[in-house]
Amino acid sequence: MRSYTTAVLAHLFGILAIILLLVWLLHYREGIEYDSDNPLRVFNVHPLLMFLGFIFFAGQAIMSYHTVPGEWQTQRLIHVTLHLIAIVLGIVGICAVFRFHDMVNLEDVYSLHSWIGIATFCLFGVQWLLGLAFMFRGSRAERAGVAPWHIAGGRALLYMAICAALTGLMERFTMLKPHQTESRLINFLGLSILLFGVFVDITVGLAHFGS
Repeated sequence: MRSYTTAVLAHLFGILAIILLLVWLLHYREGIEYDSDNPLRVFNVHPLLMFLGFIFFAGQAIMSYHTVPGEWQTQRLIHVTLHLIAIVLGIVGICAVFRFHDMVNLEDVYSLHSWIGIATFCLFGVQWLLGLAFMFRGSRAERAGVAPWHIAGGRALLYMAICAALTGLMERFTMLKPHQTESRLINFLGLSILLFGVFVDITVGLAHFGS
């Protein structure tokens, strides 16, 4: 019951973060368009898709074994599919920020945010491939032995993605120097992202203790 409550809270904060992110990008920051001639509209694809992929969908995938009704095979399929969607969104999101850098002649991968983000993306892909390998080729004993490491790795990667998001928000905040209303929106967005991750992690922790 307690894990169900925290899962609901995770969903609420995740949806709130999506709403705040869209308000910020559409109302305050030019809009969102990958093929635009406006570099700011191109850039805005990056935070949207990276949040949706590596935080929101990844969080849903982590919770899927505890929130999706049905048999284990169904939960596993949803878990794998959501992670695949996250990777596809991440690829497009990273391409968008590289395109933005080319448009405004900025150096690539120069900040702490970008270092954390690239490391998260690479490790996320490795985690997904290893998970597939053990799911289809490993014995039951091998899967049981790897499962705790896979779960711990997934939770760590979610927090790495959140660190990338928060450092990205701070980096953008410093560059833009927004007015008071926008700065408060960014602060609430950051808190919503963080609390989404916290409640995803608590949901998984409680579920594994049989709550």
